[in-house]
Amino acid sequence: MPLVAIAVALLAVLALIALMPLSLVQRYRVGTARRLARGWVATLNLLALSISSAIFLAGAAVTAVWVPGAFAYAVAGLGAGAALGIAGLALSRWEATPSALHYTPNRWLVLAITLTVTARIGYGFWRAWHAWQAGGPDSSWLAAAGVSGSLAAGAVVLGYYLLYWAGVRRRVRKHRQMLAWPAGGRPRAW
Repeated sequence: MPLVAIAVALLAVLALIALMPLSLVQRYRVGTARRLARGWVATLNLLALSISSAIFLAGAAVTAVWVPGAFAYAVAGLGAGAALGIAGLALSRWEATPSALHYTPNRWLVLAITLTVTARIGYGFWRAWHAWQAGGPDSSWLAAAGVSGSLAAGAVVLGYYLLYWAGVRRRVRKHRQMLAWPAGGRPRAW
């Protein structure tokens, strides 16, 4: 019976690894699709990303006890991601209609972020494997595995989406205000 459980667990891990390329392609397709900008979705995403960023930075601070520079790399990655988020807002295509606001994220920026994270994960696995094999009794394979760089790559994604969703939320508010207060100066009746 325990062999069956081990086999099922091993197959599940292998299935996740085998489906990773499909997952990345789907992530790119979803990330570049035209979407309706909804205020409540932007607010919910902004709230969830704010909580995630706070937990991420707290985890990086704890990790810095064992891995030198982990917190600094995480903060730098968050800043770089925020800059990319601002660029992403500027490069997105916005379509305002009288009834709704639609946006399409920039394909090249979404591809660059997806490939950066993919490359960092692959490099992290490779480096961890080699560091684990070559590590001596007085060296930390965890620090040698490049955990700081992985934290930075993850922080880039968090920073990007945090600023991007804040910008989407701001644009939705502006669009609603523009609909409520047209050029004539009087609010429209709903």
